[in-house]
Amino acid sequence: MNSTAYLFVNSMEPETQALARGLRRRDPDLLDRLIEQYHYRLFRYLLYLTGSREAAEDFFQETWVRVIDRGHQYNGKFKFETWLFTIARNLVTDFQRRKKSLNALFDPDKGEPMPQLEAAHSPSPADLAAAHEESDRVAGALSRLSAAYREVLLLRFQEELSLEEIAAVVAAPLSTVKSRLYRGLSELREMLERGTA
Repeated sequence: MNSTAYLFVNSMEPETQALARGLRRRDPDLLDRLIEQYHYRLFRYLLYLTGSREAAEDFFQETWVRVIDRGHQYNGKFKFETWLFTIARNLVTDFQRRKKSLNALFDPDKGEPMPQLEAAHSPSPADLAAAHEESDRVAGALSRLSAAYREVLLLRFQEELSLEEIAAVVAAPLSTVKSRLYRGLSELREMLERGTA
């Protein structure tokens, strides 16, 4: 049994601590397993966050480069996916800061929706999987929500992160996350009931 498999089988160690040690060592087997395990979820999150397949691909690659470079910073306080999504979000945020005000992108009071997803020339496996997961109507309604509401809804219901984990990813107080979740669900429900999706 290789060392990575042993780390995950050994019941004496919490998984997050074993993961932290593997990241500090830059264990290639562990990194391969993590990329395989989180590939779809991370790409989907970045695609919704950026609204662009090309940008999502670039941020996807850069996120994994950061995981490799900064693996020694993962301390196991949160689940790995919380740390991973935080890295991805920070990369997008830094990029957006250079292009325009961060508040215009993530302030729900601005009422600015995320850009529409670009039409792909040919469907990828991720596109096909997404088509099975969500109806066109719900996806259309989600695309018209403000960025802050949409991000919280995606992290909660697609990525199944806890409210505390979402607060860590978006660097906002728990009360703000709860408020955005409530308001986002209310707006989404209204859109679907009105048939404006």
